[in-house]
Amino acid sequence: MQKSLNIDPGKCTGCLQCELACSYDNEGVFNPSKSRIKVFNFETEGRFVPYTCTQCDEAWCMHACPVDAISVDAATGAKVVSDALCVGCKVCTIACPFGTVNYNTATGKVIKCDLCGGAPECAKACPTDAITFVDANWTGLEKMRAWAARTDSGATASA
Repeated sequence: MQKSLNIDPGKCTGCLQCELACSYDNEGVFNPSKSRIKVFNFETEGRFVPYTCTQCDEAWCMHACPVDAISVDAATGAKVVSDALCVGCKVCTIACPFGTVNYNTATGKVIKCDLCGGAPECAKACPTDAITFVDANWTGLEKMRAWAARTDSGATASA
């Protein structure tokens, strides 16, 4: 059974525990700027929205990579970046329609959520269950796209 992250922005308090857990697990430091999950703060609306790679079935990032540095982890279904193959061209960052593939200036490689090998630290660290790791069939990409569209239009309207 494939699992995926389910994000419920209505439960997010903006505590950033997910960002800290992610950065520590992946980079060895408690630094939200090095996290693969970001919590967007919509101050005027008084809400927070955690956002990370949705592990798209289509995986535009993977198809765009000219050196095949992004592959599917058979066990988790995550699209994983191989540091050994990545040349840091950033084509995948442009191809991702959600903006969740990022360039790491320290390494010259791209980074994205890899679901922590099947045990996402962000979900473990979330005190309100705003981020959970559940059966992929239950979450649905359409639900995530709907939230993204609502968030996007709200950000544009207040900008």
